[in-house]
Amino acid sequence: MNRSRLAGKNILITGGAQGMGAAIGENYAAQGANVCLGDVNESGAQEVANRINSAGNGKAVAIKMDVTSREDNAAAVACTVNAFGSINVSVLNAGINKPLMFLDITEENWDMIMKVNGLGVLLGMQETAKQMIAQGKENGPYKIINVGSIASHLSFDDIVPYASSKHAVLAMIRGGSKALVEHNITVNGYGPGVVATELWHQLDKDLVAIGKFDEEGKSMDEVTRKMILMGRYSYPEDIVGTASFLASADSDYMNGQLIMIDGGMCIDGGGCMR
Repeated sequence: MNRSRLAGKNILITGGAQGMGAAIGENYAAQGANVCLGDVNESGAQEVANRINSAGNGKAVAIKMDVTSREDNAAAVACTVNAFGSINVSVLNAGINKPLMFLDITEENWDMIMKVNGLGVLLGMQETAKQMIAQGKENGPYKIINVGSIASHLSFDDIVPYASSKHAVLAMIRGGSKALVEHNITVNGYGPGVVATELWHQLDKDLVAIGKFDEEGKSMDEVTRKMILMGRYSYPEDIVGTASFLASADSDYMNGQLIMIDGGMCIDGGGCMR
């Protein structure tokens, strides 16, 4: 690991209390970045910040935030700037899922998922971009990194609202890259597949509850067997390298792209069967 790759970068990460967000925060800090971890779980975000500060590489702060609130997004950006002087990168990682079979999808389920995964990303992009623009294009380049999914390209009968929200993330990457490039801001993202995090373990339980699988743990095994060319699901450690690349100067000439980190689940936008 290059421990100075992200030196001088001040980075906001939403959903930073656990899973991929926490792993990315620790990885960024180990490469010299200063990170602000935003999450509804403030104590969890603070625990991650404490680990980072104890490690003695980059610095970290934590803030309680609801990504569906414009005020909270603005406050998280302000927290980053107040702590470190500016914001260079924003990683819009926060997301939720609650599977239901297609005919069982309710307005409440749709609204909850779309609000966090769709509106939350839009608000984060807007509030981050406003601050970056205020800092001046000459102080860039700046980077906004949206977290998509295999569901940015695929959909399944039990996660239609989630897939719709992640298709929206891809649309915001493409539209945002066109809207913000004149301000020396690029917008890219990465799309994980099956990642062994708290989110997937809860999803696994929910899939059993709606009758998709009859036993916990089968969902990950089934998807791995049928759809992942690499023959295994991933861990947060499999994601951090691409997230680091997108935050670094190495990706300065990239814009409007969603990089898949899925072990070969999406081939030309289609699901692969082994």
